[in-house]
Amino acid sequence: MNWDNMPLLVILVLSVIGNNNSVSLAVLALLLIKLMGLTSWFPSIENYGLNIGITILTMAVLTPLAQGRISIGEMLVAFKTQAGLIAIIIGVIVSWVATQGMYFLKASPETTTALVVGTIGGVCFLHGLAIGPLIAGGVVAMILNLLNLFKQ
Repeated sequence: MNWDNMPLLVILVLSVIGNNNSVSLAVLALLLIKLMGLTSWFPSIENYGLNIGITILTMAVLTPLAQGRISIGEMLVAFKTQAGLIAIIIGVIVSWVATQGMYFLKASPETTTALVVGTIGGVCFLHGLAIGPLIAGGVVAMILNLLNLFKQ
């Protein structure tokens, strides 16, 4: 038996148990690439996958603008609200924190395993998503909830 695939198989099982299709599909794609002998693709996936994923995510977030469902006027009004101002601040902070995280992982690649385990656990068992802008939105929501507690 080839034990090299065991970590991916464990993650696949966890993602199926946690009912997370994104992680399941990602693991299945990697296993398929590996089993087909296309391991020469791995460096490109590792080097460019994050940028491609962020680009696709950004496209998804900006699609309502492209479709005209959000006007410039609505955007400007949103920037003047409490939620809008907090969203801008949190967006800047999370972007900076993510950059620091990239530097940290490059300097300490051994921690990647712990990060993957924690992320998979959160994604699979807490129904989380491993996506930065959504995390920023969650932080904004938490801050707004805290502010609303103090208003009462």
